[in-house]
Amino acid sequence: MRIACVGGGPAGLTFAISMKRRDPAHEIVVFERNGRGDTFGWGVVFSDQTMENLRANDAPSADAIEAGFAHWDNIEVQINGQTITSSGHGFVGIGRKRLLNILQDRALTLGVRLEFGAEVAVDAKLLREYDLVVASDGANSQWRNAYADHFGVDIDVRANRYIWLGADKAFDAFTFAFERTAHGWIWAHAYTFAPGESTFIVECSEATWRGLGFDVMSQEETCRASERLFARYLDGATLRTNAKHLRGSAWLSFPRIVC
Repeated sequence: MRIACVGGGPAGLTFAISMKRRDPAHEIVVFERNGRGDTFGWGVVFSDQTMENLRANDAPSADAIEAGFAHWDNIEVQINGQTITSSGHGFVGIGRKRLLNILQDRALTLGVRLEFGAEVAVDAKLLREYDLVVASDGANSQWRNAYADHFGVDIDVRANRYIWLGADKAFDAFTFAFERTAHGWIWAHAYTFAPGESTFIVECSEATWRGLGFDVMSQEETCRASERLFARYLDGATLRTNAKHLRGSAWLSFPRIVC
């Protein structure tokens, strides 16, 4: 088969690896609009069960991921000055860029062709050129949206706002930290993905987001304000954004997507 994956994130790369392993005769190309070294966001999380599934699918990929991840078993909820700990969960964290590099290298080793800097618009020509086209272009997939009626797509954008930041601190557990403000609750999801590095996702309701002034802040101002709000958990660590490619605010809303 001739297969095209539109989007070179973890999903598109994992699909390409899986298909090539099952039949090396498949001709597979992955089109990625960004450069090979580009990535946005910080660390990603897998459960132990997910790692078992990855290993069953492609052991070399799992070996490479396990060689560079942070592992923890505890979840901590910090609220009203108290810490509630739940143990025995089993999670791993790895930097998104490191994950992409691992999957890219594995795909190339298997003979998958990777095309970087390739912006592939929705085009019936591509459908004619390949036996299978995989829409792996993310939550805002142009391909899925173009064929929404065909796939029965139902998208429900949730009310809360969130921003994906990084902290130069390693958290000992997967941490949920809650702070009450004059404008309502705001909370953080924090987890380690590399030595001295953690993902730090800040979330709150629309009303709280506006009440705290995040709707008019720059990304740098958002980082400084978040540092003040979560100072007791950061221990002097700095929050950073790597979404400066986005104009204005990097706050997003969670989409619920059903096909």
